Amino acid sequence: MEKVVITGLGIISPLGNTVDSYWKALKRGESGVSVIDRFDTSHHKAKIGGLVRDFDADALFGRKEARRMDRFVQFALAAAEQAWQDAGLNEASIDKERVGVYVGSGIGGLDTLLAQDRVLIERGPERVSPTLVPMIIANMAPAMISMRFGLHGPTMAPVTACSIGNTSIGEAFRLIRYGHADIVIAGGTEAVVNDISLASFGNATALSTRNDAPDKASRPFDSDRDGFVMSEGAGIVILESESHARRRKARMYAEVIGYGASSDAYHMVATHPEGHGAYLAMKAALREAGIAPSEVDVIFAHATSTELGDISETKAIKRLFEGRAYDIPVTAVKSMTGHMLGAAGGAQAIALMKTLNEGIVPPTINLTHPGPDCDLDYVPNEARAINARIGVSNSFGFGGHNAVVVFKSVDSSLK
Repeated sequence: MEKVVITGLGIISPLGNTVDSYWKALKRGESGVSVIDRFDTSHHKAKIGGLVRDFDADALFGRKEARRMDRFVQFALAAAEQAWQDAGLNEASIDKERVGVYVGSGIGGLDTLLAQDRVLIERGPERVSPTLVPMIIANMAPAMISMRFGLHGPTMAPVTACSIGNTSIGEAFRLIRYGHADIVIAGGTEAVVNDISLASFGNATALSTRNDAPDKASRPFDSDRDGFVMSEGAGIVILESESHARRRKARMYAEVIGYGASSDAYHMVATHPEGHGAYLAMKAALREAGIAPSEVDVIFAHATSTELGDISETKAIKRLFEGRAYDIPVTAVKSMTGHMLGAAGGAQAIALMKTLNEGIVPPTINLTHPGPDCDLDYVPNEARAINARIGVSNSFGFGGHNAVVVFKSVDSSLK
């Protein structure tokens, strides 16, 4: 079987629209959460979110092309182009039939749907855009990426809610591992910080209402957490067979060595209270990686800042790692980014790549008083230097979808 490595990274996020700006902000412990100023939030319970700023789709793609893409597709394409350039890929020197795209979105083009619904109500059916459907369907993100680079390999949009990024990376890993592709562009994208999403999540009492202190609102594992902060963006990575990467002398950020997926089979939105599905996914990922729990150096937690979610993930980590759970740094980047939903797993994987390369774990900010059932080492408030060789990235989603990916550092001479 082929070894699989990561050779390119790309991100659009509330902490910056380049990997460098995103990573620097994470290391500094900065929050990307702010008051929502894109639409009127006066009637909403939650008035804060993680917004992508300084993103000019017209400048990136041209006005005509940008208008044909919903914001979630724009984010995905912009991040994919970053990752492609970062990987040093050349369209003329690759077999495009062996390059795939696995990029998902949890909700798709909700902004476009809402806008066209208003057109329908106010101006009638004859004025509804004929491009409505292709603009809102989730698979348009990987479709547009494949069109941009002329790629003919397997292309799909996994939909596993907030575990999409890890699902995409994990399935891409297996596609390459078993010889069905040389390269796969993988990750997730989301752009649904809008009126209806804020209302729905707010009425479900899932969102933080710490409106007077947005930068303090996302606080995983803290006793004062009161819900997650909805965010947006895209996180995209390039996976490549090691043999293909070696032939073109590509830099390698890390090796993908394991992937595990499971279902809670418990509830539409609530996580299993004992973290059973999370435990199964982590266990499966380590088994495929061929490593023992004692070999894991760092865990990037899903940790959205919800009361039950943070506890259940902590329980799952304790169950799998037993006594050693207290010795492993567990960090939560959503404390800074907010919850990027379908984009979260890809963004988190990028942060883990940087940790494996630089030996720095970004902090879990806003952790001042850990909850009584949250007693692990969550790297509170300040980044930490460590010697990290193997890292685990957790992502869990509505419907009980769990996806875990294990990454391993590569020899420094190959980076």
